[in-house]
Amino acid sequence: MSRHPRLVPLRGLAPQALMARLRSIRAAGDVPLVGDDRWPESQWRRIAARAAAHACPPGVGWAALTSGSSGTARIVLRTAASWELSYPRLEEELGIGPEDRVALPSPASSSLTLFSLGHRLAGGPVPLFASGRTPQARDFAEATCFHGTPQTFRALIEAGAPSRLRTALVGGSHLDLRLRQQAEHLGIRVIAYYGAAELSLVATDSGAGLTPFPGVEVAVDDHELWVRSPYLAEGYLPGPGQSADGPLRRSGSWATVGDRAQWDGDHRSGAGRLRLLGRTDSAILSASATIVPDEVEGVLRGVEGVGDAVVFGLRRPRVGALVAAAVEPAGPVPPRAESLKQAAADALAPTHRPRLWFCTEIPRTVSGKPARGTLQNRAESGQVPRLE
Repeated sequence: MSRHPRLVPLRGLAPQALMARLRSIRAAGDVPLVGDDRWPESQWRRIAARAAAHACPPGVGWAALTSGSSGTARIVLRTAASWELSYPRLEEELGIGPEDRVALPSPASSSLTLFSLGHRLAGGPVPLFASGRTPQARDFAEATCFHGTPQTFRALIEAGAPSRLRTALVGGSHLDLRLRQQAEHLGIRVIAYYGAAELSLVATDSGAGLTPFPGVEVAVDDHELWVRSPYLAEGYLPGPGQSADGPLRRSGSWATVGDRAQWDGDHRSGAGRLRLLGRTDSAILSASATIVPDEVEGVLRGVEGVGDAVVFGLRRPRVGALVAAAVEPAGPVPPRAESLKQAAADALAPTHRPRLWFCTEIPRTVSGKPARGTLQNRAESGQVPRLE
């Protein structure tokens, strides 16, 4: 009978010590649970207590912490094989091997960074970490490939791309077309991807649109994206006295985290492309309309001067919510309100046009995803500058 592996919390380790500790925990048949050094001690104690209160099911090899944009940490459990099976296919798609060095600017607690650390233990590229809490260009001078979010990739490019960097794997949130073009002008091949801590790699995009990652089947049912692959997680570890609730749902061998999508073209013939429409639970109910933020954000990101955009609902009596948009400037000069409003008027139905506009640095989760709930709370409390 297989024993139940233990979850072993760890954080605050230097890179070499972290890799050695990950290797020893995995060799012992246990499961590393990597925390972020920036978290308050009280938050980390709650997570460690949850790890101690529940045994992992047999076969679990990795645990990833994910909070999405809600701020509530979940512990996602997966087998070692669910990551290891994807590594050879990823190496082939990226053209990388064990001699490469991968820049990892996101903390090790991020599931995308932990994925790359697991890859190293399985014979993949050598990881390069930031020397401090704020990544510096010199930390990644020897990097030949990159794995991180659009936000950290932009920061690396703007600081001066490493001369040997030739491939970038970018995920976690929307990749701006201008950033892709800027990187490709420098000779860097950019592969954006859609995935989730619960689903792992789902689809990749080398510039022509998202197509399923090798070994992955996808289906769209009433605009909800379902995935079948060998890379799926097992589920969540419950909190003490709690259920293991989370966005992951299953139907037989298929799974979803509630993301909305549609096919452009016929994917069965190989001509189709997957288009993401945002998470179901982020939809805004305003009067009699349902607004999907991703559809509005895509329009706003095309406006000159916009680096990123987040659309959310501000709660109002009777109408449900007002559609609001926060834009993050692409440079020192903020975008013009008139340009934003005109772009919305040209491309969006009246119900989908933002009524309130904000200009601010977008708060993000540890992995780099926009923290939509945090932004909404700040806007409602008057902490975010209005754009008139």
